[in-house]
Amino acid sequence: MMPQLTGRNALITGGATGIGLACAQAFIAQGAKVTVSGLNQTEVDRAVGMLGANAQGLSGDLTKATDAAALYALAGQNGPIDFLVNSIGIFEVRDFFEISDDRWFHYFDVNVMTGVRMARLALKEMLARGEGSIVFISSESGVKPQGWMVHYGAMKTCILGVSRALAELTKGTAVRVNTILPGPTNTEAVRRYHEHMAKDKGITREQVVAEYFDDTEPTSLIRRMIEPEEIASSVLHLATSSYLNGMAMRAEGGTIRAVV
Repeated sequence: MMPQLTGRNALITGGATGIGLACAQAFIAQGAKVTVSGLNQTEVDRAVGMLGANAQGLSGDLTKATDAAALYALAGQNGPIDFLVNSIGIFEVRDFFEISDDRWFHYFDVNVMTGVRMARLALKEMLARGEGSIVFISSESGVKPQGWMVHYGAMKTCILGVSRALAELTKGTAVRVNTILPGPTNTEAVRRYHEHMAKDKGITREQVVAEYFDDTEPTSLIRRMIEPEEIASSVLHLATSSYLNGMAMRAEGGTIRAVV
C-alpha cells in the first residue's frame, strides 16, 4: 500500500528533470506538496506545469549557498519540510588522465556539496521537530566504480559516507537519512548520451543499449535500462518507511554482484 501524504511537504533538488522529476511526480501522486529546483528556468516552469497545482519551483545554482537558502525558503512557505530528496548530479565519460583539478572540484561541488548544503538547512529543523526524512541519490558506481568515469564514482561513494554519518545524528528521533543506489537509468541525459554514441557508430540507440549491457554491465540481471519512475517508487518507499534509517538501498537491477 502506498503512503498517503496529503498535507506533507517535499523538497526535491534537481526535480525539474530526470529521476528528480519522477520523484516529484511520485510524491504529488500521494498528495504531497512539492518544491523542485533546476538550473534552467524554462525546465523548472515546464516541470511545474506538468506537476500541477501542488508544485512550485525555483531555478538556481545550488553550488551557491545563497541559491540553496532561497530554495529552502521557498519550500518552507508550504510549511515544515517533511521530505528532502537530494537528486542533483552530473555525469560524464572522461579519461582519468584528462580530468583536471578544476573538474574534480566542480564534480564535488555539484554531486556532493549541493546535497550537503540542503541537508545542513533541512536536518537541523527536522531534528528540532523530531521528525523528517532525507534521501540522497547515489549510484551503483558508488560501490562499483568504473574506470571510465573515476570522478563520478568517487563522488557517489562520498555521498554514501555523508548520508550514513548524518543518519548517526538522528539516533533517538523519528528523523531518518538514507541513500538509494540507482543502476543504469533511462533519463534524458542518458538518452542523449546513447543517441550521440549511436550517431558516432552509425547504429541505433537500441543497439547501443544492447552493447552496453554486453560489454559494460554484463552483471545486470534485468539487462535493460531502469525507468526513472521505477527509481522514484523506491525513493518514495525509502523516504516514507519509518523503520528504514542509515541504509543504502540498491535499485540497480542486479549489476552489483554481492549478497548484501
